[in-house]
Amino acid sequence: MSGAGLSTHVLDTARGRPAAGIGVQLFRVGQDRELLREAVTNADGRTDEPLIARGALKVGTYELVFAVAPYFADLTGDAPPFLDVVTLRFTVADAGAHYHVPLLVSPWAYSTYRGS
Repeated sequence: MSGAGLSTHVLDTARGRPAAGIGVQLFRVGQDRELLREAVTNADGRTDEPLIARGALKVGTYELVFAVAPYFADLTGDAPPFLDVVTLRFTVADAGAHYHVPLLVSPWAYSTYRGS
């Protein structure tokens, strides 16, 4: 996606494919923690729309919370998944830029980066 705003996607590194059906919550974090948006990843591992639209992004601290345990339940059998939720806290310094924050995740580990 191009232009200013905030987007995400989730890649399942255990299966080598996009992760569909993962619940995503977006919070703005300041003195209080404010829920801005809830979404579920589609077949491409992305939300159907940007989490924050072009022109609406503000400088500040945000959290993306991904509910990964239900997605990986079939891989962990009877044992509870190692990861339940993955929380990524990041700071937007340039409200005019586009921030893409992907999650690469398996049942046992995750990583992220600022994408384009």
